[in-house]
Amino acid sequence: MRYKIPNYLKFLYVNILSLFLFVTVLRVTFYSFFINKLVIETNDLLQAISFGVRFDLKMAILAFVPVALGYFLSKKFFTKKLAKISYLVYSTLLYLVIVSFYLFDFGHYSYLNLRVNASALRFLENVKISTQVFIESYPIYKGGFLLLVLFFVIIKYHNWLYTKFSKTNFVSEKKNKIIFSIATLFVLAFGVFSSFQHYPLRWSQAFFSSSKELNQFSLNPVLYFVDSFKFRNENYNIDTAKKYAPIINNYLGIKGDTINFERKRSFKINDSLNISKNKPNVVFVMMESVGNASLSYYGNPIKSTPVLDSLMRESISFTNHYVHKATTAGSVFGSITGLPDIDNVKSASRNPMIINQRILFNQFDDYEKLYLLGGSANWANIRAVFQANIQGLTVYEEGSYQEENRADVWGIDDYDLFKEADKIFKKTHDSKKPFVAYLQTATNHMPFTVPDKKGSYEPLNEEDVDKKILKKSGFKSVAQLNALRYLDFNINEFLKRAKKSGYYDNTIFVFFGDHQTAMNPITHFRPAHTKLGLLMHNVPFIIHAPKLVKPQEITKNAHLVDVVPTVMSLIKQDYTNYTLGQNVLDSLKTNTFSFVYRNIKGEPASGIIKDSLYYYKTVYNNKHELINLNNNSLKDISNENPENKELTKEMDDLLSSFYHSTKYLYFNNKK
Repeated sequence: MRYKIPNYLKFLYVNILSLFLFVTVLRVTFYSFFINKLVIETNDLLQAISFGVRFDLKMAILAFVPVALGYFLSKKFFTKKLAKISYLVYSTLLYLVIVSFYLFDFGHYSYLNLRVNASALRFLENVKISTQVFIESYPIYKGGFLLLVLFFVIIKYHNWLYTKFSKTNFVSEKKNKIIFSIATLFVLAFGVFSSFQHYPLRWSQAFFSSSKELNQFSLNPVLYFVDSFKFRNENYNIDTAKKYAPIINNYLGIKGDTINFERKRSFKINDSLNISKNKPNVVFVMMESVGNASLSYYGNPIKSTPVLDSLMRESISFTNHYVHKATTAGSVFGSITGLPDIDNVKSASRNPMIINQRILFNQFDDYEKLYLLGGSANWANIRAVFQANIQGLTVYEEGSYQEENRADVWGIDDYDLFKEADKIFKKTHDSKKPFVAYLQTATNHMPFTVPDKKGSYEPLNEEDVDKKILKKSGFKSVAQLNALRYLDFNINEFLKRAKKSGYYDNTIFVFFGDHQTAMNPITHFRPAHTKLGLLMHNVPFIIHAPKLVKPQEITKNAHLVDVVPTVMSLIKQDYTNYTLGQNVLDSLKTNTFSFVYRNIKGEPASGIIKDSLYYYKTVYNNKHELINLNNNSLKDISNENPENKELTKEMDDLLSSFYHSTKYLYFNNKK
C-alpha cells in the first residue's frame, strides 16, 4: 500500500510554514534594528535564536488551529465557496493582527527597550494623545501605503494557495487519513510543547541571560502579550506609594520622605564573628514544606527531626520567622528578589512584567553563583527569576548531573541532589573559589516519594507508628511523616559530605522552610496560629556555621525577605540594598515585624505579625482586624479602647507602607 499525505494536511503545513517564515523575517528585522550592534557572545546569541525560533513556530502552529478545525467541521473545505471566503478572511485578519503587533512592538521596544506586553494597554487610556504621538513619531503615510501593498500580496498569496490545493485535491483512503492525521497531531503538539523536558516551552526560558536586550530578542511579542495579559491589573499607584514613603523609610532606616529604597552597606573585615579574610562560602537550602510546627524542637510529639533539632541548638535560629505567601513559588521569589509575593493571579514569578529586578544575590562579587534543584528550572517560570537577574549564574537541574535517578514528578530526589551538589561544591572549593549556592529541595512534597532504604534511613510502616501520636503530631499520613524524616536524614548526610570534602568549616549553611506542610489541627504549638492559618507561614530560619558564628536563638520578628541581607551582612559582603529586606542580626533593629499574605474567607489579605499582635486587612474590601495571638478567643480588639485604636492606626500604616512599596518595587526596581 502506498502512503500519501492527505491534501488538507499539506495545505495546513504550508500555511504554518508560510507564517513561520513571515515572522522569521520580522525577527531578522528586529535583530537588524536593535540587536545587531550589541557585543554578544556567539553561544548566547545562538541560544537566543533557538528560543526565538521555537516561540515563533509555536505561534504559527497555534494560529492555524482554527483552519485545521475548519476542515474537520466541513468535509467540503476545498469545494465550498463559503469555506474559501472564510479561509481568506481569517488568514488576512491573522496577518493583520500579527503585523500590527510587531509594528507596535518595534515602537514599544524603541521607546522603552521592552517587547510589548499587557502593560502597553495603558496607552489606550488616552487614545487621542497616543494617536497623536504615533502620527508625529512615525512615517504613517508611507508605512500605510506599504501595508496596503503587503496585504494585497497576502490576499493574493492565500487565494493562490487555496486554489492550488483545491485543484490537486484527491480522495485519500480512510486508513491513510487516520495514520497521517494522528502523526500530524503529535508533530504539531510537540511543536507547541517544544521541549524534551517535563515542562513545555515558556516565556521564562527566554530570560536565560543577564543581557536584557538578548532576552527581549528571544521573545515572540504575540505570545508574550498573551502570557502577560492575565497580569494586566497587577500594577501600582504612584500617589499611594508616595503617601507611605515616610513610613517605610523610617522602618528601613532611610533618611527623607521621598521614595528611595537604596541603602549602601560597607564593611571592614574583622574577627567579631570569626569571619576570616578568606571569603566564606554560602549555601542557602530551601527546605520544601518544613514549618516549625513539624519540628520536635518545638514540641511535636513524634520526634521526626533530630538533625534539624540539633542544628537549631548549634546555630543562629529565628523562632518568629515567617514566609510571606505559603507557596513554594512565592517563597523562592521572595527569598531571591527581596520582595514578598503579593500577586493575586498565580505567583509573582509567573508575571513577565516584574521579572527584571535588582537583587542582592547578584552582588556576591567574586563568588561562583549556583542554583541547584532536582527537577526543571522551568517550573513556575523560576528560571527567569534567577537567570535574568544573576550575572554568571550556573543552573544545575535534571539533566545536568553526573548521576541521576528520577524519583517522581519533581525530578531526582533530595539524597541524589545533595550528593551531586557536594561534588559541585567540592570541585569549586578545590579550585580556591568561594561559592554561593541556592539549593532547592523537593522530596518533602506530595507524592512523598522516599526509597525503601538509603544508607541508615528506612521509612516507617503503618504498624510502626502509634495512630494517636500521629494524629496529635498533625501529620496526615505516615508517608508525609517519612518524607520529612527523609529530608532530615539527607541534611545530615549533606553536612557529613561537606566535612569530608573540606568546605564545611568555611561555609555558612542557611536553612529555611518555604512553608509549613498541610497538617491536621494541633495543640502542641501556637494554637492561635493554627486557627488563623498563620501556622503555614511560620518556618525555620537557621544559620549554621559552627566555626564562624556562635549559636543563639533570636525571638524578634523576621520574614523571608530578610534572609539574604542578613547573611550578606554576617559575612561582611558589601552590597547596595534596593529591596524590602534588612539585616535582622542588627541589634539596633528592634521594631521588626513579619509580613504575611494569605486568603481570608476567599479574599486576599495582607497582614503583619508584631510581637503577640496580628493585624490584617483584605485587599478589595479593606476589612481589618487586630488580634491578640496570646488570647485564643481571637476576637477583634481594634476598637476596644483608645489605645488599641491608635495601635491599629500605626499597624495599618506599617502594613500599607510595606504592601504598596512592594507594588511599587515590582515595576520600579529594574536593573
